[in-house]
Amino acid sequence: MLFTELVLENFGPYAGKNIINLRTEKDNETRPIILIGGMNGGGKTTLMDAIRLALYGQRAQCSTRNNLGYSDFLIQAINNKTPLGEETRIELSFEHFIDDQWKQLRIVRRWNKQPKDGKDTLGILETGPDNYDWPDKALAETWDEFIETLLPLGISNLFLFDGEQVKELAEQETPPTTVIRSIQSLLGLELVGRLAVDLDVLVNRKQKKLATQSQLKTIEEIEDKLNHYKQELDNAKQDQSSIQNELERANKKVKQASEKFRIEGGKISAESSTLKSKIDELKEKLQQQRNELVTLAATSLPLALITPLLNDTKEQGEAEIKQQQAITAKTVLQQRDQKLLDYLQTLELTREKLQKIQTFLSEEYETINQTSQNNLAHSLGITEDELNQLNALLEHKLPLQLDNAKKQLENLEKIEIDLDNNERKLQVAASPEDYQKLSDALTNAQKEAAKCQTEYNSAEKRIREAERAVQITIKDLKSYTDKALEKQNNEHIIKSAAKVQNTLQLFKERLTLKKLNKLEGEVTECFRYLLHKSDLVHRVAIDTHNFSLSLYDPQGETVPKHRLSAGEKQLLSIAFLWGLARVSGRNLPIAIDTPLGRLDSSHRNNLVERYFPTASHQVILLSTDTEIRQNELQQLTQQDAIAHQYLLEYNPDDRQTTVHCDRYFW
Repeated sequence: MLFTELVLENFGPYAGKNIINLRTEKDNETRPIILIGGMNGGGKTTLMDAIRLALYGQRAQCSTRNNLGYSDFLIQAINNKTPLGEETRIELSFEHFIDDQWKQLRIVRRWNKQPKDGKDTLGILETGPDNYDWPDKALAETWDEFIETLLPLGISNLFLFDGEQVKELAEQETPPTTVIRSIQSLLGLELVGRLAVDLDVLVNRKQKKLATQSQLKTIEEIEDKLNHYKQELDNAKQDQSSIQNELERANKKVKQASEKFRIEGGKISAESSTLKSKIDELKEKLQQQRNELVTLAATSLPLALITPLLNDTKEQGEAEIKQQQAITAKTVLQQRDQKLLDYLQTLELTREKLQKIQTFLSEEYETINQTSQNNLAHSLGITEDELNQLNALLEHKLPLQLDNAKKQLENLEKIEIDLDNNERKLQVAASPEDYQKLSDALTNAQKEAAKCQTEYNSAEKRIREAERAVQITIKDLKSYTDKALEKQNNEHIIKSAAKVQNTLQLFKERLTLKKLNKLEGEVTECFRYLLHKSDLVHRVAIDTHNFSLSLYDPQGETVPKHRLSAGEKQLLSIAFLWGLARVSGRNLPIAIDTPLGRLDSSHRNNLVERYFPTASHQVILLSTDTEIRQNELQQLTQQDAIAHQYLLEYNPDDRQTTVHCDRYFW
């Protein structure tokens, strides 16, 4: 993935239309860094917010949104100098590799001071072979699902981050919850948990199929009790963990459930019946159109395939009719010419004139005689009426039928395209089971938001009681179903599922260990590469449960983290993020806001020389004049690492930012 252009129009402090070229080519060479300079409050973070907003829309984690609703946030983001009637607009173009070729897409989000339905208007344009942008309506409707395949929201913070994030990561013993979720998503660990849930659904389905009505009722009662205890356990754990900021965390859970509902096709699934009806209607239209073409093919239309042969037939028929007419006229004209000559002799014409008339009549007769005696290669025996019918077919009937067939085919193609677009939309819809789970998760999350004032001791007691109740109920359910189920095949499935669950747990543990071993190697390599004291740390270890970092020297002794300077801690955090990006295997751009923070000159030089030019194929740096200074700028320039430079100049009187191309602070 490669960002190619960012357009801001009346967004934040950017009045009018501002275009930032993000391509990594300069002087026919590839250079990874796009350097954007600006003072604090000058609009650097706004650029980062614009990229997030373009990619994720309502789900974007923008710095200035806080607890604002999406509609209020959009209105707040409109530039204060925007003329009445003009829109605010963000465009982000990027290239990505799919089906063995590069494709370029342009994301367009626009809105005004009264956003339609409280949202922006999203358009997705795809650049075709003619270099024109064509709208892709089907992709725009499924954009949230599509962007998750390229740059999932869960891992975006590992590629679009700022100095504050690095600082927070450096100061904490264990990574923040958002970073832990990103790591799990990046390493593919959440897939194992999802499979375990699917196995539970399969087991319950098989149990219900095999049980008698009374058994089913008993099983359902036990399941209801189990679900009740599980819900009680979840609620108690959530209450215990939400003491410090209960309401904020509950609202965040609602947001996450809503995002999951939309990302995994819940919204489209809710509209699936309408889509299916429309697809059936289009299929019926398609069949009707094909029937009309079949009917048209039953006329004289297929004769259009032999048009050259029909033209030859027309020429042959005309020659035959002309010959027949000459044969008929020859005798009559000969008799008439003789009478004319006899009559002319009575007029006492001169001998010379009479001879000329006789010569003229003889030549005319000879011409007609030659026509009548032409030897045709073959004879069709065509009549004059048949020739007239052939002329009518070639000149009138076939052209009309061809024009009709062309229109019918164009209509058929339009119906097929419409049918394909609707079927593509239906394919991303969640299954009924997934839809129900997503809907239930969203409903439960909304209900739980009202229960966030429980005391810690009470929640801990509820957890112990709920855990005991869950274990007892699980034993009761297993004991009952083992006795009640009789069919061998489904018993085998249920028993095997338990083994698979154990195998999955073992697989998850080994997968986590394998992934973290690779990640440890990458983080260690990155950290030692960035340090100027290469003997300080020999190995970085990562805890498999909370992903905290431990450092070891060459003798295998633990290096306490407090022994590291503030700058070294920041380098460790950057190495951690860098290692995660390398392990991900995703070829994605990296954008860094305020990248150098509290680093001393030595660490700063290492970061400039070793990290920025190699962190990714595209690195967007948003820096103040105290971070990428004149010395660092010279270092990057000498490495031929900078493709473009921009300076954001903020006018505090107008509260507007101007973008200067090919400029920096120096």
